[in-house]
Amino acid sequence: MSSELGKKIEQLKEKKMRLRLDVDILKLEVNKLRKGKNKAEEYLDSLKTDYKKLRLSIRTVDLGKTSEQWRQEIKEEKVRVNQ
Repeated sequence: MSSELGKKIEQLKEKKMRLRLDVDILKLEVNKLRKGKNKAEEYLDSLKTDYKKLRLSIRTVDLGKTSEQWRQEIKEEKVRVNQ
């Protein structure tokens, strides 16, 4: 009986060790995912900043006109040139 109890204790110790290893592996994976998430968020923030700068520069050089505004401007320019 004590032999069976000893075996059971050893099995539980091994299982405990495996579970600790599993937890360590999962912690490493979580850290890796968090770092990846942080990098992705930084990249997204960078893209948002670049987009805002681009939109501002488009407005600054007046390229943000609608196609109808461009058509009207071209029409006016043709009229001006033909006079």
